[in-house]
This record gives sequence, structure tokens and C-alpha cells, in this order.
Amino acid sequence: MTDLPPDLPRLRTLETWLQLTLDEVRAAIAAAEQREAERQRGIERRPPAPDWLLEVGLNRDSPPVQIHVGCCWNSGKRSRGIDRGEALRALADGVKACGVCRPDSELGFLDG
Repeated sequence: MTDLPPDLPRLRTLETWLQLTLDEVRAAIAAAEQREAERQRGIERRPPAPDWLLEVGLNRDSPPVQIHVGCCWNSGKRSRGIDRGEALRALADGVKACGVCRPDSELGFLDG
């Protein structure tokens, strides 16, 4: 025994409602698939992380604060990616090396 109505008009109404609901579900699935595809494309197209980071001071006139390895958890929000040569020059100019990630060791920089 089913809980469906026995008469044709109510069965047609139920069929229409189910079709509209199914259309809404399919549209929501398509939108979710689109969002997931866009998220995946974003991950694939993300530029690689920089090898070295230069942490700058609080304003644009402040000198650089520290040099970090690119994946250092201790780098501040005011960091920008730099290349190996720029990192070596900054260390040679007296910019402090991060004590956590030790970029001077990674770069083979010998002080003095």
C-alpha cells in the first residue's frame, strides 16, 4: 500500500511538483559542480610559492625586517616574494635572517 492519492488530478499535481523539485535539485547540482570546477581551476593555476620572502617594515619608508624561506610559518603579513640573489643581497646588507627557518643556512650565506 502506498501513500499516494488515488485520483488522477492529485497524482498529476504531485507529478508536476516532483518535476519542479527535481529541476531545482538538478540546477543546484549544476551550480555546485560549476563552483567546484572553478575552485579546482584556481588551485591548478595558482602561482608557485616564492622560494624566499622579504618581510618589510610597518610603512613604505621602513627598512626590511627579516628574510624568510618561502614556506616559513613565521613570516609576517607584510612579506613579498624575492629571488635568491635579492635574498643574498639583503642578508649581505644586514637584514636579519629569521631564526625559525634559517634562510642564511639555506642560502649558504656565511656572515663575515
